[in-house]
Amino acid sequence: MKASGRILRGKPVVDEFVKMTVIYKICPTPLWREAETAGRFRGSDVDLRDGFIHFSTAGQVEETAARHFAGQADLLLVRVEAAALGSALKWERSRGGALFPHLYAELDLAVVTKVGPLPLGPDGRHRFPALEP
Repeated sequence: MKASGRILRGKPVVDEFVKMTVIYKICPTPLWREAETAGRFRGSDVDLRDGFIHFSTAGQVEETAARHFAGQADLLLVRVEAAALGSALKWERSRGGALFPHLYAELDLAVVTKVGPLPLGPDGRHRFPALEP
């Protein structure tokens, strides 16, 4: 998931997977509405404390919701193409040693490709739409 660090003819080689990865941000609706007004998302309180905006891949986002947003209503799921974030996006080890996408910049809303509701089901778990890897 990370740029491989391999060098070919003097240029770094980036794995094709990274270029095609979709990443997701779970965000409370009021906070996202503030971002829409500003034209950029600075991050949640946790993001600001940690110094980067936390994202998850399609394979990680449901566990992220269960761990960090359990039972919370009025959330949105924000979709972004990882490649659009350039070098400000770093893939770093986190939960269980997995690589997670961390954005070391504000999120320009022009690169957001979709925003949709993340509703709670009757069992209190979030109901995700079909996710793109």
